[in-house]
Amino acid sequence: MKALVPVKRVVDANVKVQVKSDGSGIDLANVKMAVNPFCEIAIEEALRLREKGIVEEVIAVSVGASNCQEQLRNCLALGADRAILVEAPQDLQPITIAKALKAVYDRESPGLVIFGKQSIDGDNSQTGQMFAALAALPQGTFASEVTIEDGKCEVVREIDGGLQTVRISLPAVITTDLRLNEPRYASLPNIMKAKRKPMDVVPIEDLGVDVKAHLEVLSVVPPEQRKAGIKVESVEELVDKLKNEAKVIS
Repeated sequence: MKALVPVKRVVDANVKVQVKSDGSGIDLANVKMAVNPFCEIAIEEALRLREKGIVEEVIAVSVGASNCQEQLRNCLALGADRAILVEAPQDLQPITIAKALKAVYDRESPGLVIFGKQSIDGDNSQTGQMFAALAALPQGTFASEVTIEDGKCEVVREIDGGLQTVRISLPAVITTDLRLNEPRYASLPNIMKAKRKPMDVVPIEDLGVDVKAHLEVLSVVPPEQRKAGIKVESVEELVDKLKNEAKVIS
């Protein structure tokens, strides 16, 4: 069984992003980029399933500009067998990415597609679910535990009220939550081996996917600066300020 793992190139989680002066978006000039952290968890889960003998091949796939090859090479260094880059404009919306991934799915016919539950830039948490709908596949989202036996996939998923366990048939889609696993680090020998692993580059036009945007970003603004707090001398003064200044109690 193949496992297909979509990964996204995002600004490194340790970098403080800056908004462009014209408000048109985030300034990415000379900014460190990385694999989306949730996608790293997805790659790790696919590798663990391969180590258990459940998955035979792990394929990393990304939809974006040519610079996404850097992140795909990182996935190969972690242990993915091969990679596919669907070369396309950078600012694609989730539905367009889902359609491109559906075309890759049709070509590869994997038994399992593992997404990160969301990306840390757009924070949409949509692509995995949209892909599952387009491919007519069962899905287990926000997975904190995954077990595969006898052609079935059991997913423990995190919901507002606690934990929910679902059992779905393969092929299927999983989106990974933070508590599913702890991603490994790439060793130096594996980083060198990754340079020789195959990576296919496919223009998105060859997949017959329309890249027309359906949403328009009007402006991007940084959050307002938080005002400094004050200290009060007593509970009575605190209640007075909450009631008469903040007006959050009556």
